[in-house]
Amino acid sequence: MTVLDNRALNRATLARQHLLTRGDTSMPEAVAHLCGLQAQEPHEPFIGLWSRLADFTPAQLDEALTGRTVVRTHLMRRTVHLVTSDDALAWRARHDTMLRGRVLGTYRRELAGIDLDEVAAAGRAAMADQQPRTMSELVQAVEDRWPGPPRRALGELLVAALIPMAQLPPRGLWHRTAGVRNLPLATWLERDIDPLPAGDSDPVGQRLLRRYLAAYGPAASADLRAWCGLAGLPAAVEAAREELVVFRDERGRELLDLPDAPRPHPDTPAPVRFLPAFDNAILGYADRSRIIDAPHLGLSVAGHRTVLVDGRVTATWTVRSRHLRVSPLRPLTAPEQEAVRAEAENLITFLDEGIDQVRLDTES
Repeated sequence: MTVLDNRALNRATLARQHLLTRGDTSMPEAVAHLCGLQAQEPHEPFIGLWSRLADFTPAQLDEALTGRTVVRTHLMRRTVHLVTSDDALAWRARHDTMLRGRVLGTYRRELAGIDLDEVAAAGRAAMADQQPRTMSELVQAVEDRWPGPPRRALGELLVAALIPMAQLPPRGLWHRTAGVRNLPLATWLERDIDPLPAGDSDPVGQRLLRRYLAAYGPAASADLRAWCGLAGLPAAVEAAREELVVFRDERGRELLDLPDAPRPHPDTPAPVRFLPAFDNAILGYADRSRIIDAPHLGLSVAGHRTVLVDGRVTATWTVRSRHLRVSPLRPLTAPEQEAVRAEAENLITFLDEGIDQVRLDTES
């Protein structure tokens, strides 16, 4: 069985994530290919798409959000994701159990003994007038019946687990600041959520597996679980196994992949890329060693924006006081510094925030 080292896996990830060469696909097609983008920080998906797509403009995503082609919703790992409307409707039912479990796990004592079906029915009744509500407003509409749980616990149960919700624009629009207003997905998209099909082979899970491998493979089943948060995918993996190819990583883990997916040569050059906070390419795995070194793993969950140099997380970046500051995690060679500065200048143009200087921490 072929063993793929970290550099080979790195180049495969970069290719799947449109980080070797900016893609020329449409913005909605890119969001679909990437299986969505993590979006609890509303403006970060814009940076993620700019790093991946040629000629991407913020207006494209704004138009997709207001035109309901893409939607902000709780999905993978109970985090807010930007996904296509089709995927939101196709995947939501498969995530329901996980979403409920994660909210209950967070607020186990606060929500002990509560009847979830009754809370869900009350929440849907409150939203039946098709008026967008904040989480606080929705809680206010039902809390007389459940005065015990803290408002936060009851609110997260309603909007992140029991009622599939869309977070409506202007939340998530470029250079706009807006609070979260929720509306049921089916109301906002004017289409019902797909029901889970019967059968033991988990057809929705199989589709998730194939889509995940197209954007993240080769990957282990543990990586798949870490990406989506779903524990119950063994049946899907086994049902799809015959159509997949199998590798090993240097630790001996079994890696699954689609037969014809790109796996570039490990020596393929990788350009500098500036990534947003919580980027897919980093968070999409249980084992992130293909893209980030162990001493820096905390960056991936702490909301730091990162810079890829030769395909690996090599710096962080921030914008403050009209400066774009790059803080390397290791010494950069002169050519690397030049490449980082050049891409930083491109990013400044894209951000259009009046930034007038790039600052490398290695410079005096």
